[in-house]
Amino acid sequence: MRDLERRYRHLLRAYPAGYRQARGAEIVGTYLDLAGPDRRWPSILEVADVVAGGGRERLRAAGAADLIPGVRLAGLLSYLTATALAGFWATAEVVTTSGVWGSPAFGPFATTGIVIWAGWLLAAVAYAVGPARWVRAAIGLALLLTAAVVPVAALFELPRPYLFVLLPQATLGVLALAGPSRTARRQRLVPLAIALAAALIAVGVLSGESAWFYRFSYGGAFLPEAGAALLLTAVLAATVLSLRGDARGLWALLVLLTPIGLLALYPLTENIAPVVGAGYADFRVITGTTAATFVLGGVTLAAALAIRARSSAAADTPASPVHQRCPTCGR
Repeated sequence: MRDLERRYRHLLRAYPAGYRQARGAEIVGTYLDLAGPDRRWPSILEVADVVAGGGRERLRAAGAADLIPGVRLAGLLSYLTATALAGFWATAEVVTTSGVWGSPAFGPFATTGIVIWAGWLLAAVAYAVGPARWVRAAIGLALLLTAAVVPVAALFELPRPYLFVLLPQATLGVLALAGPSRTARRQRLVPLAIALAAALIAVGVLSGESAWFYRFSYGGAFLPEAGAALLLTAVLAATVLSLRGDARGLWALLVLLTPIGLLALYPLTENIAPVVGAGYADFRVITGTTAATFVLGGVTLAAALAIRARSSAAADTPASPVHQRCPTCGR
């Protein structure tokens, strides 16, 4: 057996055992036919394809095939929320710069956060007018900027948004990568429209406030309200779709519990701090609350998958045959 064939067969462990036995040889043969004569290792795209296919089959075997459409719906809602936050905070970077210090902190803007929000707004523009392949690339760029601003700001001693803001934004962005890259033409302007509406809200909420307010209230303004709006939208979608016999809304709601919790991280930590004996939401409280949010979201989703798998297995189990009495002896 060639090394490449053995490695393809090793990759097939991503699929359930029954599926491998039934179609494993066919899948490996297809990849070998497409591979060049000098290939020794599967490509990155092939690895991703096999892992994704195996995940789909495992979900289908567990009776949770509708989880994938649910994740796509969660990705779309996450993308719209991330765009709204970008519109709000990009405007806040401008309207709060004339403050207590008398000069802007980062050029004409309050913090380096403007680079992040510009990246997310660029992704909204790509969604509206660009080809489908641009959308995920633009979201990936925005995610990179969201993560890079922390070390860059520390290196050059520049002001940046609080982690209260960056962490939910990054989580929403990761989920946004799973959303549909293209929707109906009439829906392509929705992210930009939402960003504009959020910008107008920012003007009304923050206009006239100082840079001090912007910096030190960065985690408390708008984030819990955005989380509440996302929760309400997810619950509404789950209810409407469930009435039609479609479970993807319920899966989307379960997937979104983690980013919703992170959007409420600021008030959560402020309320948890006194309970654990801390005078304020210090690093220990913030870290513990963040970890608990991720764990609870993951455990809830895993529990739902386990329940669905058990229900599916019970439904697939053939019923025991009904014992028929013998018409002669009555037994």
